[in-house]
Amino acid sequence: MPDMSASVSLAVTHLVPLAKEVDENKVTPGVLGFVVFAVMALAVWGLMKSMNKHMQKVDFKEVPSGEEAEGAGQGKASGRVKPQQG
Repeated sequence: MPDMSASVSLAVTHLVPLAKEVDENKVTPGVLGFVVFAVMALAVWGLMKSMNKHMQKVDFKEVPSGEEAEGAGQGKASGRVKPQQG
């Protein structure tokens, strides 16, 4: 396996002159920062839209306990899982 410290030192040697050119008082995220932020914003928007669509499908209505006993004999779905016997 090649020596990794040699390749790291070579990479750092090439980056040091670039770091000297950067004005320390004027550092901005640039185009890449904007693109990354825009992609993340679009991903969050898509996830929220998908979550909203899935939440619309959920039925939050609960059967009161008095009607649950009556409805169980008539075959109404109460939304609860009952253990099988036997």
